[in-house]
Amino acid sequence: MSNPYTTGLARNPANYVPLSPLSFIERTALVYPQRASVIHGARRFTWGETYARCRRLASALAALKVGAGDTVAVMLPNVPAMVEAHFGVPMCGAVLNTLNTRLDAEAIAFMLGHGEAKVLLTDPEFSPVVEQALALLDGERPIVIDVLDALYEGGRRLGAIEYEDLLTGGDADYAWALPADEWDAICLNYTSGTTGNPKGVVYHHRGAYLNAASNIISWPMPAHAVYLWTLPMFHCNGWCFPWTVAANAGTHVCLRRVEPQAIFELVRRHAVTHLCGAPIVYGALINAPAALREGIAWKLHGLIAGAAPPLAIIEGAEKIGIELTHVYGLTEVYGPAAVCAKQEGWDSLPLEERARLNGRQGVPYHMQQAIAVLDPDTLLPVPWDGETMGEIFFRGNITMKGYLKNPLATEQAFAGGWFHTGDLAVMQADGYVKIKDRSKDIIISGGENISSVEVEDVLYKHPAVLTAAVVARPDAKWGEVPCAFVELKDGASASEAEIVDWCRGHMARFKVPKQVVFGTVPKTSTGKIQKFVLRQQMKSAAAIE
Repeated sequence: MSNPYTTGLARNPANYVPLSPLSFIERTALVYPQRASVIHGARRFTWGETYARCRRLASALAALKVGAGDTVAVMLPNVPAMVEAHFGVPMCGAVLNTLNTRLDAEAIAFMLGHGEAKVLLTDPEFSPVVEQALALLDGERPIVIDVLDALYEGGRRLGAIEYEDLLTGGDADYAWALPADEWDAICLNYTSGTTGNPKGVVYHHRGAYLNAASNIISWPMPAHAVYLWTLPMFHCNGWCFPWTVAANAGTHVCLRRVEPQAIFELVRRHAVTHLCGAPIVYGALINAPAALREGIAWKLHGLIAGAAPPLAIIEGAEKIGIELTHVYGLTEVYGPAAVCAKQEGWDSLPLEERARLNGRQGVPYHMQQAIAVLDPDTLLPVPWDGETMGEIFFRGNITMKGYLKNPLATEQAFAGGWFHTGDLAVMQADGYVKIKDRSKDIIISGGENISSVEVEDVLYKHPAVLTAAVVARPDAKWGEVPCAFVELKDGASASEAEIVDWCRGHMARFKVPKQVVFGTVPKTSTGKIQKFVLRQQMKSAAAIE
Protein backbone atom coordinates (compact mmCIF):
# COMPACT_ATOMS: atom_id res chain seq x y z
CA MET A 1 0.00 0.00 0.00
CA SER A 2 1.40 3.37 -1.01
CA ASN A 3 1.86 6.16 1.48
CA PRO A 4 -0.64 8.95 0.67
CA TYR A 5 1.63 11.49 2.36
CA THR A 6 4.41 10.92 -0.16
CA THR A 7 2.52 10.30 -3.38
CA GLY A 8 2.39 13.47 -5.47
CA LEU A 9 3.97 15.50 -2.67
CA ALA A 10 7.48 15.93 -4.02
CA ARG A 11 10.11 18.44 -2.99
CA ASN A 12 10.16 21.43 -5.35
CA PRO A 13 11.49 25.02 -5.46
CA ALA A 14 8.26 26.33 -3.98
CA ASN A 15 8.36 24.22 -0.82
CA TYR A 16 12.06 23.56 -0.28
CA VAL A 17 15.06 25.90 -0.18
CA PRO A 18 18.51 24.80 1.06
CA LEU A 19 19.37 26.28 4.43
CA SER A 20 22.28 28.73 4.32
CA PRO A 21 23.31 31.65 6.54
CA LEU A 22 23.67 33.67 3.33
CA SER A 23 19.89 34.10 3.43
CA PHE A 24 20.24 36.06 6.70
CA ILE A 25 22.11 38.99 5.18
CA GLU A 26 19.80 39.06 2.16
CA ARG A 27 16.77 39.40 4.44
CA THR A 28 18.30 41.94 6.81
CA ALA A 29 19.52 44.12 3.94
CA LEU A 30 15.98 44.10 2.55
CA VAL A 31 14.16 44.75 5.83
CA TYR A 32 16.69 46.97 7.64
CA PRO A 33 18.94 48.49 4.95
CA GLN A 34 19.68 51.63 6.98
CA ARG A 35 20.46 49.97 10.31
CA ALA A 36 24.11 49.97 11.39
CA SER A 37 25.79 46.70 10.40
CA VAL A 38 29.52 47.12 11.07
CA ILE A 39 31.43 49.71 13.09
CA HIS A 40 35.22 49.92 13.10
CA GLY A 41 36.95 53.05 14.29
CA ALA A 42 35.65 55.91 12.18
CA ARG A 43 34.16 53.52 9.60
CA ARG A 44 30.47 52.77 9.82
CA PHE A 45 28.39 50.69 7.42
CA THR A 46 24.68 49.97 7.06
CA TRP A 47 23.28 46.53 6.25
CA GLY A 48 22.49 47.71 2.74
CA GLU A 49 26.12 48.74 2.29
CA THR A 50 27.54 45.58 3.84
CA TYR A 51 25.38 43.40 1.62
CA ALA A 52 26.61 45.29 -1.45
CA ARG A 53 30.25 44.94 -0.31
CA CYS A 54 29.81 41.19 0.20
CA ARG A 55 28.39 40.85 -3.31
CA ARG A 56 31.29 42.88 -4.68
CA LEU A 57 33.70 40.53 -2.94
CA ALA A 58 31.93 37.47 -4.36
CA SER A 59 31.96 39.01 -7.84
CA ALA A 60 35.66 39.90 -7.64
CA LEU A 61 36.58 36.41 -6.45
CA ALA A 62 34.54 34.86 -9.24
CA ALA A 63 36.49 37.02 -11.70
CA LEU A 64 39.64 35.43 -10.29
CA LYS A 65 38.15 32.04 -11.25
CA VAL A 66 37.33 31.18 -7.62
CA GLY A 67 34.30 28.96 -7.26
CA ALA A 68 32.94 25.64 -6.03
CA GLY A 69 35.61 23.46 -4.45
CA ASP A 70 38.07 26.34 -4.03
CA THR A 71 39.37 27.63 -0.71
CA VAL A 72 39.81 31.27 0.27
CA ALA A 73 42.00 31.67 3.36
CA VAL A 74 42.01 34.76 5.55
CA MET A 75 44.66 35.86 8.06
CA LEU A 76 42.81 38.75 9.64
CA PRO A 77 41.97 40.32 12.99
CA ASN A 78 38.38 41.30 13.78
CA VAL A 79 37.93 43.92 11.05
CA PRO A 80 35.07 44.59 8.57
CA ALA A 81 36.71 42.48 5.85
CA MET A 82 36.54 39.47 8.16
CA VAL A 83 32.78 39.90 8.54
CA GLU A 84 32.37 40.37 4.79
CA ALA A 85 34.42 37.26 3.99
CA HIS A 86 31.88 35.12 5.87
CA PHE A 87 29.33 36.06 3.22
CA GLY A 88 31.28 37.04 0.12
CA VAL A 89 33.39 33.89 -0.06
CA PRO A 90 30.49 31.37 0.05
CA MET A 91 28.41 33.64 -2.22
CA CYS A 92 30.72 32.67 -5.08
CA GLY A 93 30.55 29.00 -4.05
CA ALA A 94 33.96 28.85 -2.38
CA VAL A 95 34.93 27.69 1.12
CA LEU A 96 36.23 30.13 3.77
CA ASN A 97 39.29 29.12 5.82
CA THR A 98 39.89 31.48 8.75
CA LEU A 99 43.48 31.10 9.96
CA ASN A 100 44.50 31.40 13.59
CA THR A 101 46.56 34.60 13.66
CA ARG A 102 48.53 33.34 16.68
CA LEU A 103 50.11 30.39 14.91
CA ASP A 104 53.66 30.04 13.62
CA ALA A 105 54.71 30.04 9.98
CA GLU A 106 55.01 26.24 9.74
CA ALA A 107 51.44 25.72 10.91
CA ILE A 108 50.08 28.40 8.57
CA ALA A 109 52.02 26.91 5.66
CA PHE A 110 50.57 23.48 6.37
CA MET A 111 47.02 24.85 6.42
CA LEU A 112 47.46 26.83 3.21
CA GLY A 113 48.88 23.78 1.48
CA HIS A 114 46.50 21.18 2.89
CA GLY A 115 43.46 23.37 2.25
CA GLU A 116 44.78 24.26 -1.24
CA ALA A 117 44.04 27.95 -0.68
CA LYS A 118 43.55 29.72 -4.01
CA VAL A 119 43.34 33.20 -2.47
CA LEU A 120 44.70 34.61 0.78
CA LEU A 121 43.42 37.81 2.40
CA THR A 122 45.95 39.04 4.94
CA ASP A 123 46.54 41.98 7.27
CA PRO A 124 50.01 43.63 7.27
CA GLU A 125 50.29 42.98 11.02
CA PHE A 126 50.87 39.32 10.19
CA SER A 127 53.18 39.88 7.22
CA PRO A 128 56.31 38.40 8.90
CA VAL A 129 54.58 35.07 9.61
CA VAL A 130 52.66 35.00 6.32
CA GLU A 131 55.78 35.76 4.29
CA GLN A 132 57.60 32.87 5.96
CA ALA A 133 54.62 30.57 5.45
CA LEU A 134 54.39 31.40 1.74
CA ALA A 135 58.09 30.66 1.35
CA LEU A 136 57.54 27.21 2.89
CA LEU A 137 54.86 26.20 0.38
CA ASP A 138 55.92 23.55 -2.12
CA GLY A 139 53.06 23.90 -4.55
CA GLU A 140 51.31 26.83 -6.16
CA ARG A 141 51.00 29.89 -3.94
CA PRO A 142 47.63 31.55 -3.39
CA ILE A 143 46.81 34.97 -4.82
CA VAL A 144 47.59 37.36 -1.95
CA ILE A 145 45.31 40.32 -1.24
CA ASP A 146 46.31 42.89 1.40
CA VAL A 147 43.64 44.15 3.76
CA LEU A 148 44.77 47.54 5.02
CA ASP A 149 43.35 49.08 8.17
CA ALA A 150 43.58 52.72 9.27
CA LEU A 151 43.80 51.53 12.88
CA TYR A 152 47.08 49.70 12.28
CA GLU A 153 50.40 51.07 11.12
CA GLY A 154 53.29 48.78 10.33
CA GLY A 155 53.95 45.50 8.59
CA ARG A 156 54.37 45.28 4.86
CA ARG A 157 52.23 44.52 1.86
CA LEU A 158 52.68 41.08 0.33
CA GLY A 159 50.08 41.09 -2.44
CA ALA A 160 49.61 42.71 -5.80
CA ILE A 161 46.21 44.18 -4.93
CA GLU A 162 44.56 45.79 -1.93
CA TYR A 163 41.17 44.67 -0.61
CA GLU A 164 39.27 47.93 -1.25
CA ASP A 165 40.60 48.04 -4.81
CA LEU A 166 39.43 44.45 -5.24
CA LEU A 167 35.92 45.41 -4.11
CA THR A 168 35.87 48.41 -6.44
CA GLY A 169 36.22 46.02 -9.35
CA GLY A 170 33.36 43.84 -8.12
CA ASP A 171 29.65 44.03 -8.94
CA ALA A 172 27.34 45.20 -6.11
CA ASP A 173 24.46 43.45 -7.91
CA TYR A 174 26.32 40.17 -8.34
CA ALA A 175 23.74 37.39 -8.83
CA TRP A 176 24.86 34.94 -6.18
CA ALA A 177 22.87 31.80 -5.49
CA LEU A 178 22.18 29.60 -2.49
CA PRO A 179 24.06 26.29 -2.54
CA ALA A 180 22.47 23.57 -4.61
CA ASP A 181 22.76 21.36 -1.54
CA GLU A 182 22.73 22.67 2.03
CA TRP A 183 25.27 19.91 2.79
CA ASP A 184 27.82 21.76 0.64
CA ALA A 185 30.89 23.01 2.48
CA ILE A 186 30.90 26.63 3.67
CA CYS A 187 33.97 26.79 5.93
CA LEU A 188 37.20 25.00 6.82
CA ASN A 189 38.63 25.29 10.33
CA TYR A 190 41.79 23.63 11.57
CA THR A 191 41.99 22.09 15.03
CA SER A 192 45.08 22.40 17.18
CA GLY A 193 45.61 18.67 16.71
CA THR A 194 46.58 16.25 19.47
CA THR A 195 49.14 14.36 17.38
CA GLY A 196 50.76 15.21 14.09
CA ASN A 197 49.33 17.90 11.85
CA PRO A 198 46.08 19.71 12.66
CA LYS A 199 42.87 18.33 11.19
CA GLY A 200 40.71 20.34 8.82
CA VAL A 201 37.14 20.51 10.10
CA VAL A 202 34.58 21.05 7.34
CA TYR A 203 31.33 22.94 8.06
CA HIS A 204 28.25 22.81 5.83
CA HIS A 205 25.72 25.56 5.06
CA ARG A 206 22.98 23.77 7.00
CA GLY A 207 24.99 23.58 10.21
CA ALA A 208 26.16 27.19 9.96
CA TYR A 209 22.57 28.33 9.46
CA LEU A 210 21.26 26.32 12.37
CA ASN A 211 23.96 27.24 14.88
CA ALA A 212 23.74 30.90 13.93
CA ALA A 213 20.03 30.77 14.74
CA SER A 214 20.68 28.64 17.82
CA ASN A 215 22.90 31.39 19.25
CA ILE A 216 19.92 33.74 19.22
CA ILE A 217 17.49 31.23 20.70
CA SER A 218 19.72 29.52 23.26
CA TRP A 219 21.25 32.69 24.75
CA PRO A 220 18.64 34.34 24.12
CA MET A 221 19.35 37.54 22.17
CA PRO A 222 16.81 40.33 21.60
CA ALA A 223 16.51 41.87 18.15
CA HIS A 224 19.15 44.40 17.07
CA ALA A 225 21.78 43.42 19.62
CA VAL A 226 25.03 45.40 19.56
CA TYR A 227 27.75 42.76 19.53
CA LEU A 228 31.38 43.53 20.43
CA TRP A 229 34.02 41.26 18.86
CA THR A 230 36.05 40.25 21.92
CA LEU A 231 36.12 36.71 20.49
CA PRO A 232 38.45 36.06 17.53
CA MET A 233 36.48 35.47 14.36
CA PHE A 234 39.01 32.77 13.44
CA HIS A 235 37.75 30.65 16.37
CA CYS A 236 35.12 28.34 14.85
CA ASN A 237 34.06 31.24 12.62
CA GLY A 238 33.50 33.33 15.72
CA TRP A 239 31.16 30.65 17.10
CA CYS A 240 28.96 31.43 14.04
CA PHE A 241 28.25 34.98 15.28
CA PRO A 242 29.14 36.70 11.98
CA TRP A 243 25.97 35.05 10.66
CA THR A 244 24.08 35.35 13.96
CA VAL A 245 24.40 39.14 14.03
CA ALA A 246 23.12 39.31 10.45
CA ALA A 247 20.11 37.16 11.33
CA ASN A 248 19.54 39.35 14.41
CA ALA A 249 19.80 42.54 12.33
CA GLY A 250 22.27 43.62 14.99
CA THR A 251 25.50 45.57 14.83
CA HIS A 252 29.06 44.24 14.67
CA VAL A 253 31.49 46.38 16.67
CA CYS A 254 34.97 45.33 15.54
CA LEU A 255 38.00 45.12 17.81
CA ARG A 256 41.53 44.42 16.60
CA ARG A 257 42.98 43.62 20.02
CA VAL A 258 41.42 42.63 23.34
CA GLU A 259 42.34 45.40 25.78
CA PRO A 260 40.08 46.46 28.71
CA GLN A 261 40.35 50.18 28.02
CA ALA A 262 39.40 49.79 24.37
CA ILE A 263 36.57 47.39 25.26
CA PHE A 264 34.96 49.69 27.82
CA GLU A 265 35.35 52.69 25.51
CA LEU A 266 33.53 50.85 22.71
CA VAL A 267 30.85 49.54 25.08
CA ARG A 268 30.17 53.08 26.26
CA ARG A 269 30.38 54.74 22.81
CA HIS A 270 28.19 52.23 20.93
CA ALA A 271 25.92 50.95 23.74
CA VAL A 272 27.22 47.38 23.35
CA THR A 273 24.87 44.73 24.72
CA HIS A 274 26.56 41.39 23.98
CA LEU A 275 30.02 39.86 23.81
CA CYS A 276 31.72 36.45 23.96
CA GLY A 277 35.05 35.15 25.18
CA ALA A 278 37.19 32.85 27.28
CA PRO A 279 37.50 33.32 31.07
CA ILE A 280 40.70 35.34 30.58
CA VAL A 281 38.76 38.04 28.69
CA TYR A 282 36.30 38.49 31.53
CA GLY A 283 39.12 38.30 34.06
CA ALA A 284 40.82 41.23 32.34
CA LEU A 285 37.61 43.26 32.43
CA ILE A 286 36.96 42.44 36.07
CA ASN A 287 40.46 43.45 37.15
CA ALA A 288 40.57 46.66 35.10
CA PRO A 289 40.42 50.00 36.96
CA ALA A 290 36.86 50.91 37.94
CA ALA A 291 37.26 54.30 36.27
CA LEU A 292 37.22 52.59 32.85
CA ARG A 293 33.64 51.45 33.46
CA GLU A 294 32.22 54.87 34.30
CA GLY A 295 29.13 55.79 32.33
CA ILE A 296 28.07 52.17 31.61
CA ALA A 297 24.79 51.81 33.47
CA TRP A 298 23.27 48.92 31.54
CA LYS A 299 23.77 45.18 31.90
CA LEU A 300 26.11 43.42 29.49
CA HIS A 301 25.39 39.85 28.39
CA GLY A 302 28.36 37.55 27.93
CA LEU A 303 28.86 34.00 26.70
CA ILE A 304 31.83 32.30 28.34
CA ALA A 305 33.56 29.11 27.22
CA GLY A 306 36.94 27.42 27.21
CA ALA A 307 36.84 26.18 30.78
CA ALA A 308 34.22 26.21 33.53
CA PRO A 309 34.11 29.79 34.85
CA PRO A 310 35.59 29.90 38.36
CA LEU A 311 33.76 31.48 41.27
CA ALA A 312 35.90 34.63 41.08
CA ILE A 313 34.92 35.20 37.44
CA ILE A 314 31.19 34.76 38.04
CA GLU A 315 31.25 36.94 41.15
CA GLY A 316 33.45 39.56 39.52
CA ALA A 317 31.35 39.69 36.35
CA GLU A 318 28.19 40.22 38.40
CA LYS A 319 29.80 43.10 40.28
CA ILE A 320 30.70 44.96 37.09
CA GLY A 321 27.35 44.34 35.42
CA ILE A 322 28.02 41.37 33.13
CA GLU A 323 25.57 38.44 33.15
CA LEU A 324 27.43 35.32 32.09
CA THR A 325 26.06 32.25 30.33
CA HIS A 326 28.33 29.22 30.08
CA VAL A 327 28.48 27.35 26.76
CA TYR A 328 30.48 24.31 25.70
CA GLY A 329 31.61 22.92 22.40
CA LEU A 330 34.50 22.19 20.07
CA THR A 331 35.62 23.15 16.59
CA GLU A 332 33.89 20.01 15.29
CA VAL A 333 30.48 21.24 16.50
CA TYR A 334 30.63 24.81 15.16
CA GLY A 335 31.74 26.24 18.51
CA PRO A 336 29.02 26.24 21.19
CA ALA A 337 26.72 23.22 20.92
CA ALA A 338 25.68 22.98 24.57
CA VAL A 339 24.58 25.60 27.06
CA CYS A 340 24.20 25.71 30.81
CA ALA A 341 20.54 26.75 30.55
CA LYS A 342 19.55 28.76 33.61
CA GLN A 343 16.62 27.63 35.70
CA GLU A 344 14.11 29.70 37.63
CA GLY A 345 15.31 30.32 41.18
CA TRP A 346 19.04 30.07 40.51
CA ASP A 347 19.46 33.83 40.88
CA SER A 348 18.34 33.71 44.49
CA LEU A 349 20.86 31.03 45.50
CA PRO A 350 24.13 31.79 47.33
CA LEU A 351 27.01 32.74 45.06
CA GLU A 352 28.89 29.46 45.57
CA GLU A 353 25.86 27.41 44.55
CA ARG A 354 25.19 29.66 41.54
CA ALA A 355 28.79 29.22 40.44
CA ARG A 356 28.52 25.45 40.77
CA LEU A 357 25.33 25.32 38.70
CA ASN A 358 26.42 27.84 36.07
CA GLY A 359 29.85 26.25 35.65
CA ARG A 360 28.51 23.08 34.06
CA GLN A 361 28.62 22.22 30.37
CA GLY A 362 24.87 21.81 30.41
CA VAL A 363 22.32 20.62 27.89
CA PRO A 364 22.04 20.63 24.06
CA TYR A 365 21.81 23.87 22.12
CA HIS A 366 18.35 24.24 20.60
CA MET A 367 19.50 23.19 17.13
CA GLN A 368 21.75 20.34 18.31
CA GLN A 369 19.96 17.02 18.63
CA ALA A 370 21.77 15.62 21.66
CA ILE A 371 24.67 15.76 24.06
CA ALA A 372 25.29 12.60 26.06
CA VAL A 373 27.75 11.07 28.49
CA LEU A 374 28.34 7.49 27.37
CA ASP A 375 30.63 4.63 28.16
CA PRO A 376 33.23 5.03 25.37
CA ASP A 377 33.43 1.25 24.82
CA THR A 378 29.77 0.27 24.86
CA LEU A 379 28.22 3.65 23.94
CA LEU A 380 25.64 3.06 26.67
CA PRO A 381 24.56 6.05 28.80
CA VAL A 382 26.22 6.38 32.20
CA PRO A 383 23.95 6.70 35.25
CA TRP A 384 22.79 10.22 36.10
CA ASP A 385 24.55 10.08 39.42
CA GLY A 386 27.18 12.81 39.09
CA GLU A 387 29.90 10.23 39.79
CA THR A 388 30.15 7.68 36.97
CA MET A 389 32.66 8.89 34.40
CA GLY A 390 32.05 8.63 30.69
CA GLU A 391 32.90 10.48 27.49
CA ILE A 392 30.92 13.39 26.07
CA PHE A 393 29.28 12.69 22.71
CA PHE A 394 27.32 14.93 20.34
CA ARG A 395 24.81 14.08 17.65
CA GLY A 396 22.91 16.41 15.36
CA ASN A 397 22.91 18.93 12.57
CA ILE A 398 25.51 21.22 14.12
CA THR A 399 28.22 18.60 13.84
CA MET A 400 30.91 18.85 11.15
CA LYS A 401 30.79 17.07 7.80
CA GLY A 402 34.12 15.50 8.73
CA TYR A 403 37.87 16.05 8.45
CA LEU A 404 39.22 17.22 5.10
CA LYS A 405 41.23 14.52 3.28
CA ASN A 406 41.23 12.34 6.38
CA PRO A 407 38.63 9.57 6.05
CA LEU A 408 40.15 7.44 8.83
CA ALA A 409 39.98 10.25 11.40
CA THR A 410 36.43 11.04 10.25
CA GLU A 411 35.36 7.43 10.65
CA GLN A 412 36.89 7.26 14.12
CA ALA A 413 35.28 10.53 15.19
CA PHE A 414 31.81 9.30 14.17
CA ALA A 415 32.10 5.66 15.26
CA GLY A 416 28.81 4.33 16.57
CA GLY A 417 26.76 7.20 15.20
CA TRP A 418 28.02 9.81 17.67
CA PHE A 419 30.76 12.43 17.54
CA HIS A 420 33.43 11.51 20.08
CA THR A 421 34.73 14.61 21.90
CA GLY A 422 37.41 12.91 23.99
CA ASP A 423 36.29 14.93 27.01
CA LEU A 424 35.50 12.94 30.15
CA ALA A 425 32.46 13.94 32.20
CA VAL A 426 29.62 12.87 34.44
CA MET A 427 25.89 13.29 33.98
CA GLN A 428 24.24 14.96 36.93
CA ALA A 429 20.81 14.12 38.27
CA ASP A 430 19.12 17.03 36.47
CA GLY A 431 20.50 15.97 33.08
CA TYR A 432 23.31 18.55 32.97
CA VAL A 433 26.76 17.48 31.80
CA LYS A 434 29.83 18.28 33.92
CA ILE A 435 33.37 17.83 32.56
CA LYS A 436 35.83 16.13 34.89
CA ASP A 437 38.95 15.66 32.77
CA ARG A 438 40.24 15.76 29.20
CA SER A 439 41.24 12.40 27.87
CA LYS A 440 43.44 13.90 25.15
CA ASP A 441 45.46 16.02 27.57
CA ILE A 442 44.50 19.24 25.85
CA ILE A 443 45.52 22.36 27.77
CA ILE A 444 43.08 25.27 27.48
CA SER A 445 45.05 28.47 28.00
CA GLY A 446 43.19 31.74 27.62
CA GLY A 447 40.64 30.03 25.39
CA GLU A 448 43.33 28.53 23.11
CA ASN A 449 43.70 24.77 22.82
CA ILE A 450 47.26 23.55 23.28
CA SER A 451 48.17 19.97 22.48
CA SER A 452 50.57 18.56 25.08
CA VAL A 453 51.77 16.05 22.49
CA GLU A 454 52.69 18.82 20.06
CA VAL A 455 54.77 20.60 22.72
CA GLU A 456 56.39 17.31 23.73
CA ASP A 457 57.37 16.65 20.12
CA VAL A 458 59.30 19.92 20.08
CA LEU A 459 60.95 19.16 23.41
CA TYR A 460 62.08 15.74 22.22
CA LYS A 461 63.91 17.40 19.34
CA HIS A 462 66.21 19.18 21.77
CA PRO A 463 69.55 17.32 21.81
CA ALA A 464 69.71 17.21 25.63
CA VAL A 465 66.18 15.89 26.27
CA LEU A 466 65.65 12.20 27.02
CA THR A 467 62.03 12.26 28.20
CA ALA A 468 59.42 15.00 28.13
CA ALA A 469 55.89 15.32 29.44
CA VAL A 470 53.66 18.39 29.33
CA VAL A 471 50.64 18.96 31.56
CA ALA A 472 48.46 21.87 32.54
CA ARG A 473 49.49 24.08 35.44
CA PRO A 474 46.72 26.18 37.03
CA ASP A 475 47.21 29.87 36.34
CA ALA A 476 45.30 32.82 37.79
CA LYS A 477 45.41 34.82 34.55
CA TRP A 478 45.21 32.23 31.76
CA GLY A 479 43.26 29.48 33.54
CA GLU A 480 45.87 26.92 32.51
CA VAL A 481 49.39 27.13 31.09
CA PRO A 482 51.75 24.40 29.86
CA CYS A 483 54.31 23.04 32.30
CA ALA A 484 57.08 20.78 30.97
CA PHE A 485 58.67 17.96 32.94
CA VAL A 486 62.03 17.16 31.38
CA GLU A 487 64.43 14.29 31.99
CA LEU A 488 67.87 15.00 30.48
CA LYS A 489 70.18 12.52 28.79
CA ASP A 490 73.16 11.25 30.79
CA GLY A 491 75.97 13.79 30.70
CA ALA A 492 73.78 16.44 29.05
CA SER A 493 72.82 19.77 30.55
CA ALA A 494 70.24 22.45 29.82
CA SER A 495 68.71 25.34 31.71
CA GLU A 496 65.06 26.32 31.93
CA ALA A 497 65.77 29.43 29.85
CA GLU A 498 67.43 27.32 27.16
CA ILE A 499 64.49 24.92 26.93
CA VAL A 500 62.00 27.80 26.80
CA ASP A 501 64.01 29.56 24.07
CA TRP A 502 64.13 26.30 22.11
CA CYS A 503 60.36 26.04 22.23
CA ARG A 504 59.90 29.67 21.22
CA GLY A 505 61.87 28.97 18.09
CA HIS A 506 59.62 26.09 17.06
CA MET A 507 56.04 27.01 17.99
CA ALA A 508 53.58 29.81 18.65
CA ARG A 509 54.42 31.72 21.83
CA PHE A 510 51.18 30.85 23.63
CA LYS A 511 52.12 27.15 23.41
CA VAL A 512 55.55 27.58 25.02
CA PRO A 513 55.86 26.04 28.52
CA LYS A 514 55.71 28.65 31.27
CA GLN A 515 57.67 26.39 33.60
CA VAL A 516 60.24 23.61 33.12
CA VAL A 517 60.80 21.04 35.88
CA PHE A 518 63.94 18.89 35.60
CA GLY A 519 64.17 15.39 37.04
CA THR A 520 63.07 11.80 36.53
CA VAL A 521 59.70 11.65 34.82
CA PRO A 522 57.41 9.08 36.54
CA LYS A 523 56.58 6.04 34.41
CA THR A 524 54.73 2.76 34.70
CA SER A 525 56.52 -0.60 34.58
CA THR A 526 55.92 -0.65 30.83
CA GLY A 527 57.48 2.77 30.34
CA LYS A 528 54.25 4.77 29.96
CA ILE A 529 54.50 8.26 31.43
CA GLN A 530 52.20 8.77 34.40
CA LYS A 531 50.73 12.14 33.55
CA PHE A 532 48.17 11.91 36.32
CA VAL A 533 51.05 12.02 38.82
CA LEU A 534 52.40 15.17 37.19
CA ARG A 535 48.98 16.81 37.12
CA GLN A 536 48.54 16.07 40.79
CA GLN A 537 51.91 17.70 41.51
CA MET A 538 50.73 20.83 39.70
CA LYS A 539 47.47 20.93 41.65
CA SER A 540 49.27 20.41 44.94
CA ALA A 541 51.77 23.16 44.16
CA ALA A 542 48.94 25.52 43.20
CA ALA A 543 47.10 24.74 46.45
CA ILE A 544 50.22 25.57 48.48
CA GLU A 545 50.69 28.85 46.62
